[in-house]
Amino acid sequence: MVTGLHSRSIMRSTAHIKGHPLHPMLIPFPFAFLFGSAVVDVWARVSGQRRWHRSARDMTTLGLGSAIVAAVPGLVDYLTAVPPQSSAHTRATRHMIANLSAVGLFAAARLGRRDSKQHPSAWRLATEVAGAGALAVGGWLGGTLVSRNQISVDHRYANAGKWRVERIPEDRLQGRRIEVSVADLEPDQMKLVLVGDRRIVVARTDEGYAAFDDRCTHKGGPLSDGALACGTVQCPWHGSQFDVRNGAVKRGPAKTPIATYEIVEIPAFTTPDRPAELAGRHS
Repeated sequence: MVTGLHSRSIMRSTAHIKGHPLHPMLIPFPFAFLFGSAVVDVWARVSGQRRWHRSARDMTTLGLGSAIVAAVPGLVDYLTAVPPQSSAHTRATRHMIANLSAVGLFAAARLGRRDSKQHPSAWRLATEVAGAGALAVGGWLGGTLVSRNQISVDHRYANAGKWRVERIPEDRLQGRRIEVSVADLEPDQMKLVLVGDRRIVVARTDEGYAAFDDRCTHKGGPLSDGALACGTVQCPWHGSQFDVRNGAVKRGPAKTPIATYEIVEIPAFTTPDRPAELAGRHS
């Protein structure tokens, strides 16, 4: 059982500045401009204050521009940081669809709207209200990604070491055997190894080294972002615990074991013209 460790540890954002994710930093601007433009347009129509429609139109323009800027780092994180085959990936897809739908609705309402002195037509107002609703859904899903799936929240437990991601050639993974360097790991530290489209965690315990799939069998949480202690890894999402030596479930809600691999240790530094020699084995 993992004790004395925090369980809040998540997938680090790829699009960031010194660890600060860009997408959550930028998304409040299009949300405020677009949602605000719908509110202002409806209020101006009800109150008869036609001059406010120009402000709403300008807010829509700013919102659409800032939405494009915010979408770029969001797409980068969607493709690189969100764990595949997980509940977070499904939620992130819905988040993206909701936001793109909102942008499309506001763009349609803005298209051809040049006369700021007249009330927008009923269909334009309805389109903006629908866009505001889509924004609210997208915002709720985005908040859930941060608070429940812990996407873009950087957390390290004691002695976890620096976050590491390493990509190795596919020929170093043969069935349930993986050839990888482990020299950079201290006890109770892990790193994520990418082999083609496979994500494998390499860990060091007090009893040796271990390798296992980077996917909790409950909801697909990233085990590489979990806590490791006493040969047990804990999923950061719902707390499932697994024995890293044989993949057995030590505590649910997961019920299915994780796949484990035999490690063939190779030197840390290799070059294409100087292939690494096998230096030892750890199961």
